Amino acid sequence: MENPLLLFSQANISASKDKPYYKAMKSAVKEEPHKASKPGVKQKRNRLSLLLQKPEFHESDHLGKPGNLTKAASSVSPEEAVKWGESFGKLLSEKAGLDAFTKFLKTEFSEENIEFWMACEDYKKSESADELLPKAKTIFKTFIQKDAPKEVNLDFHTKEVTSQSIGRPLRSTFDAAQSTVYRLMEQDSYPRFLASALYRSLLQGRAPARAALRRRSRSFTLSDLQGSRPAFPAR
Repeated sequence: MENPLLLFSQANISASKDKPYYKAMKSAVKEEPHKASKPGVKQKRNRLSLLLQKPEFHESDHLGKPGNLTKAASSVSPEEAVKWGESFGKLLSEKAGLDAFTKFLKTEFSEENIEFWMACEDYKKSESADELLPKAKTIFKTFIQKDAPKEVNLDFHTKEVTSQSIGRPLRSTFDAAQSTVYRLMEQDSYPRFLASALYRSLLQGRAPARAALRRRSRSFTLSDLQGSRPAFPAR
């Protein structure tokens, strides 16, 4: 009998790479099997993780294909990289900066934070109210609900407030959650990015070397961090 995990992966290998970001997330969530007993939860999440690592899931207007990360970062001038050190908002406001920061988060296994932030940015660009509900449900199932495949670290109050508005979402539905994740990245991941070998190589005008992957604890919440800056970069 063929391995069901292989069948699961192969069934999606030819998926269109032109799908909008939230549609790719929706497809991933829909293919998740119904929850069974607790011992099967870990296996289920591992299977979804394999799907969500596929290139088409990570595409967006900001990020582009993962294979382009090194290419985009290597074309950055030292002068441009210096500007990224001025503020977190400046880093995320430029595509090359967003690409480089995403590449760094992948080395720490915390790319779900920037993916959630980008999904929220896309959500707020919805052109009609009819687009909000399916997008909101997909973002919630992918990043916020308990045991979500890309669950981000939110405090209980923020998670509850967000979940209560999913049934009748507004463009501001994810503002509190997005702000929380933004500040977590700004105060936790951003300083480490500035101290990383990847960023130092860009300052020196060299193509970034492949960074070693490392797993870190994500048990903290925003309440553990002090002196936060404004939640979003100036437009």
